[in-house]
Amino acid sequence: MSAANTSGASGAGRNPYAAKLPTLAVVGATGAVGTVMLDLLSTRENVWGEIRLIASARSAGKRLTVRGEQVEVVALSEDAFDGVDVAMFDVPDEVSAEWGPIAAAKGVVVVDNSGAFRMDPEVPLVVPEVNPGQVRNRPKGIISNPNCTTLSMIVAMGALHAEFGLTSLIVASYQAASGAGQAGIDTLRGQLAKVAGSPTLGSQPGDLRRSVGDLGPFPAPLALNVVPWAGSLKDGGWSSEELKVRNESRKILGLPNLKVSATCVRVPVITTHSLAVHAVFEREIAVAQAREVLRDAPGIVLCDDPANGEFPTPNDVVGTDPTWVGRIRSSLDDPREIELFVCGDNLRKGAALNTAQIAELVAREFSAR
Repeated sequence: MSAANTSGASGAGRNPYAAKLPTLAVVGATGAVGTVMLDLLSTRENVWGEIRLIASARSAGKRLTVRGEQVEVVALSEDAFDGVDVAMFDVPDEVSAEWGPIAAAKGVVVVDNSGAFRMDPEVPLVVPEVNPGQVRNRPKGIISNPNCTTLSMIVAMGALHAEFGLTSLIVASYQAASGAGQAGIDTLRGQLAKVAGSPTLGSQPGDLRRSVGDLGPFPAPLALNVVPWAGSLKDGGWSSEELKVRNESRKILGLPNLKVSATCVRVPVITTHSLAVHAVFEREIAVAQAREVLRDAPGIVLCDDPANGEFPTPNDVVGTDPTWVGRIRSSLDDPREIELFVCGDNLRKGAALNTAQIAELVAREFSAR
């Protein structure tokens, strides 16, 4: 560990052993996910020495609170990584693609939340509850964090796959506006304000488009509507979000031939993605068996009592860390198939929390030295 880890360590007053702990950089600290990350760092077990906050030059000089202390944001530069052991990146793909390798070349273990490296065969795609051992398989010094939609379901699918052998998935996602960033949140709130006073909007073709005006990052009005599109257009009419669910699930589970079909839909929810999942397994799987596995699996809350109106909804799940699972049913046609409904906060487990969990696995390597 470098000498930079032992001087001016943020939080040293709280942890007398901070000088022995690895130095962490949060790149993109002022963004939406970065804000959640700072909250997580302030509430989870303190495994870090200095925490350095890095953002674009326009954010340099700002002071943010982490672990109860004010820390000044520094501009992204090569020198900003001097003395850093682990860096969590939450920046656009192109920024990660440029700066991730620069940090790694300085000996920093990069945990990246963008899509820049997810499908690179030399970069592990890690969900700590599913494939934690892949953290050490990082020839490029980079570990990738999955897409928030994949993360909302893969913890549950990983637990069930380990017991019953997953063979295929058919998924319909119900994705929150925050998945499109702050612009998505602002657009939905603005549209809701415009439609709130009308008792008739949504009853005539095109009336929402005429009323809301600005569509923001969405191809159609989101307020009082659902939009069967998320991401960018890819071959065959598939969206990039749909292909991420397919490709990332295969890589995380180590199932390169897993059959996956996804339809991604944007819904008028601020934060928390939901998915309706049809899963097929190698062996028969009863509802009671599925519930037992999910009840005992880390990172999952089972909420499944439809008779009493208990099942996950985005509004009940937002702001929480686990994956919530309910509406578990046996297929009417095949005892190897089950249906279930999953919710996960796309800014927490879907982004910041999973990144933090990966980084904490790396931090243990330093404590073992």
